[in-house]
Amino acid sequence: MTKKRAWFRLLAVLFGIVLIAGACGGRDDDGDDVGAGDDTGDTADDEKKEVTSGPGFDGTTIKLGVLTPLSGPVAAPIGLPLTAGGDVYWERVNAAGGVAGKYKVEIVKEDNLYDTAQTKQKYTKIKDEVVMFSQILGTPPTQTVLQDLKADGLAASPASLDGEWVREPNLLPVGSTYQLQFVNAAEYLVKDAGFKGKPICIIAEEGAYGDAGIEGVAYAGKELDFDVAVTARFKAADQDLTAPLQQLKNGNCAAVFVTATPTPTAKILGTGAQLGFSPQWVGQSPSWVNALIASPVAPILEKSFLLAGEGPQWGDESVPGMKQLLDDIKKYKPDQQPDGYFVFGYAQAMAVHQVLETAVENGDLSREGILKAIEEAEVDSKGLYGEYEYGKASTRNPSRTTAIFKVNKAVPGNLEKVKDITSTAAKSFKFE
Repeated sequence: MTKKRAWFRLLAVLFGIVLIAGACGGRDDDGDDVGAGDDTGDTADDEKKEVTSGPGFDGTTIKLGVLTPLSGPVAAPIGLPLTAGGDVYWERVNAAGGVAGKYKVEIVKEDNLYDTAQTKQKYTKIKDEVVMFSQILGTPPTQTVLQDLKADGLAASPASLDGEWVREPNLLPVGSTYQLQFVNAAEYLVKDAGFKGKPICIIAEEGAYGDAGIEGVAYAGKELDFDVAVTARFKAADQDLTAPLQQLKNGNCAAVFVTATPTPTAKILGTGAQLGFSPQWVGQSPSWVNALIASPVAPILEKSFLLAGEGPQWGDESVPGMKQLLDDIKKYKPDQQPDGYFVFGYAQAMAVHQVLETAVENGDLSREGILKAIEEAEVDSKGLYGEYEYGKASTRNPSRTTAIFKVNKAVPGNLEKVKDITSTAAKSFKFE
C-alpha cells in the first residue's frame, strides 16, 4: 500500500504538466559577442540611416510580445524557465546597447495560462504594442492565433516543434521537429542499439502531437525496412493506461516510441512495470521533465529510457552557445538550475535577435520589414540547436539532426548525451 500511495502522490505532483517541446553570430569562445551580424560600433552612416518604425518601435525601443503560462500548472515546469531563458539573453543584448548597439529591447509579457481562449484575448490586448511575438508557448495556443497573425501581418516564434510550422511564413520556428526526432531515433535503434529485426512499436497521445510522432516512426519504418508492429493510442486525460500497455505487451514489442507529456509518460512506464513489460522506451523531447528523476519510475528511466532531443549536454563548454549561456547565467541569473526549457528560451531569443538585426540592417522594423528579415536572416545558435535554413517558407529546411540522451542523475540536468544523428532518412523527409 505504501508504494501505491507514493505512486499516486507522484501523479498528483505531475498532473497537469504539459510539455511542448518543448520539446534555438559568428563564434567567440569568450562569450562576449551578442550574435551574428552584431556591430555595436556606430559609424557615421549608421547615425544617418533611418529605420522605418511601426507598431512596437518608436525609433528608440523595440517591444516584443510573449504569450506564455506565468501561473498555473504549466508555469513552473515550462513557462517560467523558458521565459527566463529569453530574459537572460535580452539582458545580454541590452547590456551591449541593444539591437544594432542602439535599440533597447522591452518584453511585453502576458500570462495565457496555456489556455487557447486566454491566448486569443491576450494576443488582442498587446498585438498593437509589439513589433512581433518573440515567444508563444505551445502548439494549441499558436494554432489559435495563427490566422490572426496572418491577418495582422505579424511574425511570431512558437515554442513548439510541430512540423506544421515549417511552411508558415508568419512563424519563426526554432529547432528540429517531432517527426525528425523519431526518424533519427529509429535509425539509432536499428543500426546502433541492436533492434534490427525486432518488433518496434509506438504509443502516442491522441491529437496532432501524437500524429506527428506516428508520422515520424512510420516514415522511418519505410526508409529503414521495418514494420511498426503495434500503434497504441491514449487520451491525455486517461487515468488508466492498462489497455494500450497490454496491447504493446501482447505485440511482444522490444522497443516502444513514446509521444506523450510527462504525466502520461510516468503512467506508461509505471503501468508497463506492473504488467511485467519492460521494453526499450524512446521518448520524444516533451516526454521529459527533471522531476521524473525523483519519482518511482526513476530506476526504469535510468535503465531503459532514451530521449530524442537536440543540442548539447548541459554544461558542455566546448559548444560556444552553451559557454555563452553559462556565462550569461553567472552574470544575470546565478540561481538558474540546469533546464532544457531555459536553453530553448535562450536560443529562441537568439534567433529573434538575429532577425531583428537583419531588419535594422535593411532599415525596416515595420511588420512587413520583419517578415522580410525572417526570409533573409542567417540564424546561428552557436551549437545550442542545429542549423535552420529559413528563406521563403516554401523552401525552409529545419535541422535534420537529433541528439540521443540517456538518463543519468549524476550529471547536471540528469541527461547524458549519447550521440548526434543525422540519418539519411531524416535528410529525405519532406514537409508539405
